[in-house]
Amino acid sequence: MPTLLHIDASLWPEDVSTSRSVTATFRREWEAQHPGGTVIHRDLAAEPLPHLDARAYTAGAGDLLRDALATELEQADAIVAGAPMYNYTIPSTLKAWLDHIIILGRTAGELPSAAGTPTVVVASRGGGYGPGTPRESFEFVTTYLEKTLGDTLGLDVEFIIPELTMAPHVPAMADLIDMSHASRHKAHEDAAARAKILAAKAA
Repeated sequence: MPTLLHIDASLWPEDVSTSRSVTATFRREWEAQHPGGTVIHRDLAAEPLPHLDARAYTAGAGDLLRDALATELEQADAIVAGAPMYNYTIPSTLKAWLDHIIILGRTAGELPSAAGTPTVVVASRGGGYGPGTPRESFEFVTTYLEKTLGDTLGLDVEFIIPELTMAPHVPAMADLIDMSHASRHKAHEDAAARAKILAAKAA
């Protein structure tokens, strides 16, 4: 049966976190299509990984943790990952996961071992950072993950971007609340639709 690798990195629980709620929507739709399948869930906030040190770096795939994480990546038929924007980039816990799984000669290099795996990244953000916005140049989530997940690991990456998530909580953003709700609603719709399509391909 197909395997889904589900990564969460938000500090907050699902009822507060936009990225967690959207990855959960993806997972529920995937499981509905594959009730007997396997879901590997890495909650990087609840169980953070250690930072990569010199010993683990030198050991590469010979390090037990790095080997286990790389194997999870390689076994996945699809990946869904929550990547909320913290201080213009990804959470440090997600960076630690990437540092462990990027292993030259195995998952990275000329023939990446998980190349082509469909990967949906839920890149939530509190404000607006899209093309043409004043803060466009501050966006280092999708730009970084396109390089690491796509170019380095060879994954087939696409992004779902719920934005303006802070609008309901910041008085100065009150005029953007409707846009925030619309963006979140669309993110859930897109997540469910992509999960259904990818689950069908993995059948």
